[in-house]
Amino acid sequence: MKNKEVLFGLYDDEEVLLTAVKNARTAHLDIMDVYSPFPVHGLDPILGLSESRIHQAGFVFGLIGTLTAFLFMTWVFTRDWPIIFGGKPYWSVPAFIPIIFELTVLFASIGMVVTYYAVNGQGPGVSNPVLDDRITDDKFCVAFDVTDTAVDRVDVYQQFFRETGASEVKTKTI
Repeated sequence: MKNKEVLFGLYDDEEVLLTAVKNARTAHLDIMDVYSPFPVHGLDPILGLSESRIHQAGFVFGLIGTLTAFLFMTWVFTRDWPIIFGGKPYWSVPAFIPIIFELTVLFASIGMVVTYYAVNGQGPGVSNPVLDDRITDDKFCVAFDVTDTAVDRVDVYQQFFRETGASEVKTKTI
């Protein structure tokens, strides 16, 4: 796999970062990624990112949990182990509700965590490169992939960082 060369600028304030991203989108610059130590409100629409669909995955996993609990208890109490408890019928749906609820929540939560890690390429044994250690502490970053970029285009990116108030501009191979 070929290494990427990344040109990135560090910003001290999230408002300056938002302005820089707006300017980059207006200038039609191809932003590789934006990093911040905490969620920046309003950044997703500026970057043109759509709303996450993790809630749809949560619904599907919850539905699988509901069906698993309901069908398993139906099978157990009607076919595998039919016992009459205190005069109640074999198939007593109201008695199933607490277990159905618990398995719905369990499947939805575990399914969403696994989906989140799979979609984001994270998990055990995965090491993701860090551009600068201060990005996780107090700096904000806009990064451009300049691996196969012409020198004049790199100059445009560096000029962009100077104009938007980046405190530092660096290049790193990841």
